[in-house]
Amino acid sequence: MLQAGIDNAALEARWLVEHLSSGSDAPASWTPAMAAALDEAVDRRLAGEPFWRILGEREFWGLPFRLSPATLEPRPDSETLIAAALDQLGARRQEPLRILDLGTGTGCLLVTLLRECPAASGIGIDLSSEACETARMNAALNGVAGRALLGVGSWTDGLDGRFDLIVSNPPYIPSADIATLDAVVRDHDPLLALDGGRDGLDPYRIFARTLPDRLADGGHVVLEIGAGQEEDVKAIMRGGGFIWRGSRSDLGGHPRALIFALH
Repeated sequence: MLQAGIDNAALEARWLVEHLSSGSDAPASWTPAMAAALDEAVDRRLAGEPFWRILGEREFWGLPFRLSPATLEPRPDSETLIAAALDQLGARRQEPLRILDLGTGTGCLLVTLLRECPAASGIGIDLSSEACETARMNAALNGVAGRALLGVGSWTDGLDGRFDLIVSNPPYIPSADIATLDAVVRDHDPLLALDGGRDGLDPYRIFARTLPDRLADGGHVVLEIGAGQEEDVKAIMRGGGFIWRGSRSDLGGHPRALIFALH
């Protein structure tokens, strides 16, 4: 993999060996099936498949999350939403909060928040039934299955009740930009989780119109955004009656999470 120009090739190779051998790198302990699996994994990586998709899971907020073709990989930049949400909750983290995660994917936002808020319960909605199955698996893997309800749906359609915290990492790539994305994203991430419409802002327009009826008194909405979208999303949400409460930057210093409230 090093000759193929893959960054961190040696480290990736070691992780593959450890993963496929359950932590053992002693050649004598390897079976022919394990060696064949390693060969297949290396071939997939050399063909350009992302490392974490080959591994089948990725860590987020220190927790393991399984992946599927219908989900994005949980990425460190999205941890900005968790930090922003927890800052807003403060001492309320111990209360029996209701959390809503729209476009849940792997469930990484909902599951992580439920781990951090031990008395909370939550709902995760996704248009993909396969994504919902993956999120259910991750809720069980991380010990919060009893407090997480995962359902197939289009944003808040058919959803009743109000929530103390609403989070979302929606698709926000403009449709015309999809073809220009890096091949790692374009060829392996699900289009449903990328395409945000003509200008990438369609989901936020839906949120501005529908979330006021779903947010509880004193609640907050925390949304992930793409590069250069901060002012547009602020304006859209203000049009729905929301007040901007702050922004949080990702590891690269770019605005990534926007915080809104109604009062």
